Amino acid sequence: MVTFLPSRPGRLADVPSFGRTIGGAESNVACALALAGHGAKWVSRVGADGFGTHLIEAIGAYGVDVTDVVRDPERPTGVYFRTADDRDDATHEVAYYRAGSAASAMSPDTVARSALFGGRVLHLSGITAALSADCLALMRELCAAGEGRPLLSFDVNHRPGLWSSPADGGPVLLELARGADIVFVGEDEAAAAWGVRGGPRAVREALPEPDLLVVKRGAAGATVFAGGEAHSVPAPTVEVVAPVGAGDAFAAGFLSATLRGLDVPLRLRHGHLTAAAALTVPGDVAEVPARELADTLAALDADAWERLRLGPGWTGAGAHVEVRTA
Repeated sequence: MVTFLPSRPGRLADVPSFGRTIGGAESNVACALALAGHGAKWVSRVGADGFGTHLIEAIGAYGVDVTDVVRDPERPTGVYFRTADDRDDATHEVAYYRAGSAASAMSPDTVARSALFGGRVLHLSGITAALSADCLALMRELCAAGEGRPLLSFDVNHRPGLWSSPADGGPVLLELARGADIVFVGEDEAAAAWGVRGGPRAVREALPEPDLLVVKRGAAGATVFAGGEAHSVPAPTVEVVAPVGAGDAFAAGFLSATLRGLDVPLRLRHGHLTAAAALTVPGDVAEVPARELADTLAALDADAWERLRLGPGWTGAGAHVEVRTA
């Protein structure tokens, strides 16, 4: 969907103007993967309007295949506005205008399996399940084990404001997550959606089915459960410009490392690095670090990794990356 970013901090009622950009969990992941050198396809529906044209052109400009995006002549492209504050801040506001949007018309009958099952990984988001009953039916069908299904990645992305009742989302998201191969969920999301508290281990006990369960802990880092093993990696210190899009970037970095066959702990480090790229820009999609730079940083010893400090522009050519001295 089209995202409108505020020109200054403050309440939506007080912000005088907004800048237009792109947003959306799945498209953010697709853009980051394409920037990282992978083949990526975005499958969705947009309106036959100017905003739909903007999305297709902007996402395609990142190198994403958009040939299976359908233009809906009857429904508009979804849009949303947000304030500049952190989503976890009490002052953060989001105004969604996506009821009846083109994307909400996705269903088992309108999305071709050939478009979804042609890659090595299919990445889905819990946001899509909240858009309509048809979208939920599609998500349930995709999250059910079936012949020919690629590795299924699912980001819980609990957004209470998208559900008709805040209590509706939790059980549905847990049901969908149980059918995935890789699941991304924030520790805070697990508490809000499922009432699960007590750290990553408690989340794993509530969700034992996925082969890989990634529990994100914000600035504290992340823990991945792979079979009977658990690996935790702290996040590097980041000078945050805007927090939106970091979760999608983390998923993209982790999936990129997964596609490359890297060890599980290194996948977490690549997730953190790609998230740091998103955290240091105002929009949802950032320039990802070059593979050579990311591999070098991911290979730091534990002490150097914990002293890593990343600020705006750190992914650019010739940028300086600081490893603080003790």
